[in-house]
Amino acid sequence: MNSIRFKLGVMMFLQFFIWGAWLPPSFGFFGAGALGFTDWQQNLLNFCFPIAAIIAMFGANQFVDRNFAAERYLAFSHLIGGLAILGFGVMSYMAFQGETAHVQSFWLYFLCMAVHCFFYVPTISVTNTMAFANLKDPQKDFGPVRLWGTIGWIAASWPFIFILADWAKIPSVEAAGGFVKWLGMALGTGKTGIDLNAGKSFAFITAGIASLLLAAFSLALPHTPPKRVETGKGSDPLKSNDSSLAWLEAMKLLRHPFLFVLFIVTFIDATVHDGFFFYGFTYLEKVGVPSNWIQPAMTVGQISEILTMAILGYVLKSLGWRYTMVIGVLGHALRFAVFAMIPNPYVAVAVNIVHGVCYAFFFATLYIFVDAVFPKDARTSAQGLFNFLILGMGPIASRYVWPALQSMYTVPVVDKAGNAIQTIQYNPLLLFPSGAAIVAALLLLFFFHPPKDIDESTVEVGH
Repeated sequence: MNSIRFKLGVMMFLQFFIWGAWLPPSFGFFGAGALGFTDWQQNLLNFCFPIAAIIAMFGANQFVDRNFAAERYLAFSHLIGGLAILGFGVMSYMAFQGETAHVQSFWLYFLCMAVHCFFYVPTISVTNTMAFANLKDPQKDFGPVRLWGTIGWIAASWPFIFILADWAKIPSVEAAGGFVKWLGMALGTGKTGIDLNAGKSFAFITAGIASLLLAAFSLALPHTPPKRVETGKGSDPLKSNDSSLAWLEAMKLLRHPFLFVLFIVTFIDATVHDGFFFYGFTYLEKVGVPSNWIQPAMTVGQISEILTMAILGYVLKSLGWRYTMVIGVLGHALRFAVFAMIPNPYVAVAVNIVHGVCYAFFFATLYIFVDAVFPKDARTSAQGLFNFLILGMGPIASRYVWPALQSMYTVPVVDKAGNAIQTIQYNPLLLFPSGAAIVAALLLLFFFHPPKDIDESTVEVGH
């Protein structure tokens, strides 16, 4: 079992290393100053990921549930998806070799991104399903295994502080006057212009290499064949199965009120969660966090996630499904409320600690709950059903709702020189996502009542 847990941990590490490598550096990379694509072209690239989550729900997850060994699907998907994102990175790097950028056809970039997302997104559900299928006690062991995904995300992000440093402008340790001063210069001297864009291209190349590594490693993962459940009279209504479409079976189970409430709450929480990434970079810069430290500052949440994932089993056993999820949703409300009311760089960075609570106590708990309640031969599709919200509809709604609200609270402010500068009024603006999270928490508190036979009292303390 220790060998299996080790392999599943490596799988999670690489799975989220891939995503963590290319996603954060992509903000601003598609538009003016880098690849130079138009607004509609940027939107097409940005929507590849959430649209892939929607497609996965109706297609790829069905194959894994009913027809395909999970580890083989994982290997195939990461091979194709890895080559695609590697191609995106290589084209980007070549575009910035010279004094001016020479970007290839947008449609080549779009094809690479679309293919990568199409094959990568379903593997998020597949890796969850593989973990649950091969762990002796998933409710106890999933948290410690999944936290390696968080470590992978962090491991992919932090090295770029040094990769994107402008080493040509950084003196030697002796010339800087010692290691401490040299380190300060190294961390504070970032690349600019075309050199910065060439450096960011390595994020996509790194993601591609990691994806190919996971494709190879997947062949060493435990064999996880498709599950089939026999049906008959007197079976549990939650375990009844539709023999044709696993995703349809998963959707039919939303007729149960507690699952329908969870579905609505997940949509709200996913929209609020994506709002953090929409507002986070510009907000942290606005309150005074240095631009080269914003990305590491945003990973403070992933660092705290390591602790919360490790104690998730204990919290579930102590508080139960409902209260654990309520605390996770309220974490979003707290973070946005603090952003709105205390515009201070140190406070803004520190409050990101609650991100770990938001993820572990709601999203990770949700995945465990889905594995406990849905039929064996529809669990990947059920994971995909909720990832349809978390990675698909939530982000899509977010990218319409939050920009629209931001435009309403962007007003001209006259500076000392008499110039009118468009300024975002974060105080009232950020209370909207905070309020939405409170509404979601109340829905859970009053209307989410799962059956006793999937009660959390059997959850053991994690390590």
